[in-house]
Amino acid sequence: MTTACTLTIDGVQVVGTAGETLLEVARSNNIEIPTLCHLDGLADVASCRLCLVEIGPAGRLVPACQVTIEEGMQITANNDRLHRYRRQIIEMLFTERNHVCAVCVANNDCELQDTAELLGLTHFDLEAVAPKLDVDATHDRFAIDHNRCILCLRCVRVCAEVEGAFTWGVSGRGIDTRVVTDAGSLWGASKTCTSCGKCVQVCPTGALFEKGRMVAQRKPDRPYLPFLQRRTEVATP
Repeated sequence: MTTACTLTIDGVQVVGTAGETLLEVARSNNIEIPTLCHLDGLADVASCRLCLVEIGPAGRLVPACQVTIEEGMQITANNDRLHRYRRQIIEMLFTERNHVCAVCVANNDCELQDTAELLGLTHFDLEAVAPKLDVDATHDRFAIDHNRCILCLRCVRVCAEVEGAFTWGVSGRGIDTRVVTDAGSLWGASKTCTSCGKCVQVCPTGALFEKGRMVAQRKPDRPYLPFLQRRTEVATP
């Protein structure tokens, strides 16, 4: 038996089902909360922190993808403070790695780029870190450019939760954190990769890409993403 919960988001009274997250309820009621690590069909890890919202009069900050709804909650999903935090997060993502959109395979099909435009980010106040990172093109079909990675961990989750290969993992800490295959082996030498391409399809930037494909070819050829949406709908009671 499902239990309905009534709560308020940005002054609007909405209804959700017990067990749903704040992000799910907001989106089902057409209240936009930006995120880069969330993807319907995959477990949430709250790595990007873009979906921060305020709870209650005190304005306690929580990631909307991790908090389940409760009766009578008062949520602020959009205000000047949250907008400022989100802009700072996007700026830090851009300055932490080498994101030069004009020469990226995902130019005009990049969720980081789209979110920056949505939040009105036009310049950087922070000094660029932008270390020169490796590109692993040893796989027959795919490649990873660590310069474009935002550590959303979608590739890690889809490989483990859906494909069941557990090829992708995380290595290092802080600025040295990387997504890696088989605990640090080159992708082309992986013994577990099934070459399914799911990791490439869920990547929000140009970090993971298929060799030999033009930018214009990428967008229409992401058939796995609608499947993840349907998978979530089927799983929802």
